[in-house]
Amino acid sequence: MTTWGKRADEVFGVSQQVRDDSYVDRAGLDKTVQRFLNRDVHISLRGPSKSGKSWLRQAAVPDAIVVQCRLNKTAEDLYKEALGVLGINLVIRETKGGNFTGHVESSVAFGQALIMKVAGKLGLSYTRSEELQLEPVSQDISDLRFIAELLNESGRRLVIEDVHYLSHDERKRLAYDLKTFWDFGVFVIIVGIWSQQSLIDLNPDLSNRVREFSVSWNAPDLGRIIKKGEDALNISISEPIKAKLIEHAYGNAGLLQALALGVLDEASFEESGPQLFEVADQDLFDAAAMSLAESLNPLYQSFAKRTSSGIRTRHNSTGIYAHTMAVILDQDDDTLINGIRAREIYQKAHAREKRIQQPNLKTILRHLDGLQIDEDGRGLVVSYDEGQEEVSVVDLQLLLYRKFSTVRWPWEEIVSEVSGRDDAFEADTLF
Repeated sequence: MTTWGKRADEVFGVSQQVRDDSYVDRAGLDKTVQRFLNRDVHISLRGPSKSGKSWLRQAAVPDAIVVQCRLNKTAEDLYKEALGVLGINLVIRETKGGNFTGHVESSVAFGQALIMKVAGKLGLSYTRSEELQLEPVSQDISDLRFIAELLNESGRRLVIEDVHYLSHDERKRLAYDLKTFWDFGVFVIIVGIWSQQSLIDLNPDLSNRVREFSVSWNAPDLGRIIKKGEDALNISISEPIKAKLIEHAYGNAGLLQALALGVLDEASFEESGPQLFEVADQDLFDAAAMSLAESLNPLYQSFAKRTSSGIRTRHNSTGIYAHTMAVILDQDDDTLINGIRAREIYQKAHAREKRIQQPNLKTILRHLDGLQIDEDGRGLVVSYDEGQEEVSVVDLQLLLYRKFSTVRWPWEEIVSEVSGRDDAFEADTLF
């Protein structure tokens, strides 16, 4: 339904909040997810960055307890953050063999009430003080039971986002904790970016206990997003421009949203009105794409600076890192989206530099993610899946950026710096 006076950025664009006027239920996925929310299963939503996973989750569970993964975070960090949302502090004393011990405390009335209620239910002793404490909560795996009971009593669903930032070992550990949470009646929503490996691959016991959904978009569904936005703004976007929007979205709803808003900005569209606004000049798309690519330049130059700076600190394997990054970012769009195997990276890197050996290259791939992150533990552009032994693009905006912007990556410069040093192609001794 069209409302006069509605701005383009109220309909299109990337936002933390769901844009109702351009939100589309992709192939009925919303209804399917809603159905499984009423069943005793965990739900896993996986797909590229800005593919609509968070919007889908928000639409399905608006009042969730949401925690964000970052590189180097542990499962305990996630549980601490989840309880923190409820006003409860989880104080970890010791972690050993995948289990932990500690206590919980709260100075918030709601948190205190939850602790007291769960403690009574489980028959645990507790002491009253300014900061309510249970000494001890319990031992080993029962700690998860206490956390599970607190989450259940809160009446809110736990959502763990950006799971791809966790290390392979922490993802595996989380997968085993999810089995325990399931036993205690806590059903979690997991959101992240990964290609083929599923939670069941990490823990076969999750079979029939988790339902995984791939959040990907085909051309007709992306076209429905455009059509819904057109109707809301009383505009008409020509078919050639629509085709370009869909093609350069790379199956990603968020990128489509950003490009569509850019096209309307280039067309000087202000706000909806009773007269149909037509967008027909194909040059508008090229201008919008170039403008978006230019706005992304600081993001990817920061990525290049962080990564190259990290590479230069590795005396023994500098050349392997540089050749590896050059090979990865030289791949075509489809290969980066679907993933390039470690063996293929080695073959291409070895063809560039005969001193590169496969064991050394596979070692540095395990540290590829750590090179890219910023001080907040974010900023992945490409990521290595240790389980699948493949690298894929995490941020699909990269594909648009390198197509509409002149990119000068620093990898070849690093290669030139170290090409005469044999030790630059040995095993990385910093890890």
